[in-house]
Amino acid sequence: MPAILTMREEIDLWLMAPTQEALRLRRPLADDVLMIATRGEKQDEGGLTA
Repeated sequence: MPAILTMREEIDLWLMAPTQEALRLRRPLADDVLMIATRGEKQDEGGLTA
């Protein structure tokens, strides 16, 4: 399960707490926390060309 950190305190805990304490941040999120920002195929204007 991923750890999606939503508050500054969670970031600090994830980076500095003992492992067992930090792993408690891996939990399901409420349904309304994540949202789709874009849809469709990626349109990349730059980058490498073949």
